[in-house]
Amino acid sequence: MSKTIMEHSEASEVFNRDEPYVDWHDETLWFVRQKRDKSSKLLPEWEELRETASQIKNYVLSAMDELLVQFEQKAKENGVHVHWAANAAEHNEIVLNLLKQHGITAMVKSKSMLTEECHMNEFLSKNGIDVIDTDLGERIVQLRNEPPSHIVLPAIHLKKKDIGDLFHEHLGTEAGATDPQYLAEAARQHLRDKFMTRRAALTGVNFAVADTGAFVVATNEGNADMGAHLADIHIASMGFEKIIPKQEHLGVFLRLLARSATGQPVTAYNSHFKKPREGQEMHIIIVDNGRTTQLGRADFRNSLKCIRCGACMNTCPVYRRSGGHSYHNAVAGPIGSILAPNLDMTKNADLPFASTLCGSCSNVCPVKIDIHDQLYKWRQVLAKGGHVPQTKGIGIRAMSMVLSQPRFYQWSGRLGRSVMRTVPFMVNNSLNPWYKQRDMPEPPKESFRDWYVRNRKE
Repeated sequence: MSKTIMEHSEASEVFNRDEPYVDWHDETLWFVRQKRDKSSKLLPEWEELRETASQIKNYVLSAMDELLVQFEQKAKENGVHVHWAANAAEHNEIVLNLLKQHGITAMVKSKSMLTEECHMNEFLSKNGIDVIDTDLGERIVQLRNEPPSHIVLPAIHLKKKDIGDLFHEHLGTEAGATDPQYLAEAARQHLRDKFMTRRAALTGVNFAVADTGAFVVATNEGNADMGAHLADIHIASMGFEKIIPKQEHLGVFLRLLARSATGQPVTAYNSHFKKPREGQEMHIIIVDNGRTTQLGRADFRNSLKCIRCGACMNTCPVYRRSGGHSYHNAVAGPIGSILAPNLDMTKNADLPFASTLCGSCSNVCPVKIDIHDQLYKWRQVLAKGGHVPQTKGIGIRAMSMVLSQPRFYQWSGRLGRSVMRTVPFMVNNSLNPWYKQRDMPEPPKESFRDWYVRNRKE
């Protein structure tokens, strides 16, 4: 781990020190999950849409090379410059060189998880480029000098008071102001000048259409449009998995995306970019950064189906009660925990273990990624590769020994129940990780097996 990174268990322990705050975070995200459920049930064909999207993505994974070449050809025919980046460093260098070629030192940016993954803002800042995030949530966390904690709701970990205090310090709003409309208007006025004066704009890409060479950016604030339409140069950063075969497939994914993310029928702005306006340059950077490796992993390639809706985060009991920053990765939650080890097994070996394997993430995924299965498989890969702490390995071997011997298991259960009843302090202490954030249950008088043996004749 780097000097600024704590493992998930340690970071989540810090997050859990403020119990009322954790409860609020948990309830807020569960509210979003409930909105998703209500919205999806309004569509009788919801499961059919999920299956269709999953099958389209299956085809994409099997024909990725052909689709990307087709997209490049069509985009060039539309007057768009196409660049290829093998990794984050190449992506960042391409952006920097494009800005330098035009003598640009300031740029507006709409939400892009790929640029977060590439740590582009920090790189450009070190090279004299002022980057302003224009998505409200992204701008909030940028002013706080911290990464987003959620891929759709970047500042979901903050309350209105936190944002009021932040805007008072940086934007000069009234002290103690917490009215959302007032704060949003302050941010709007703050960003308007940035849109009007920046000559370069960078956006992400939600979907890139192979047969037209066009791409779609979905936002709820219109900030991507403001930046791209006013700028002299529009740069779009795209992970290569964002490709879809045909224009007609957009209808499937756009109906799934917003409902899965926030419970909306559709995002407020679905902006289609195909060619630059007269006098403007448009550039698309297609980025690998470990995706080819993931594509080659049979057990994990399905993770590249992800459309970044965040539904798995909103439903995950671990994410909701540990916060996005505890994942020390650009993409947090269950999906981030299967993407991150692909980039660096040593650095991210803790993340696949930050899960109950309850399967709720897989159940809500709009493209049917087998997320919980992949988390389990990553645990096996990491353990075999020696990336698991020795203490965890010892614990797993001890548990395996207990569970594989029925008589030993029964004896251990009786001993454990007896200890919890007679000397509870042996269990209810800070040395027991389970006890730290939980109230230990009352031990039953007997195990289910003992009860069953005693009552089965009845």
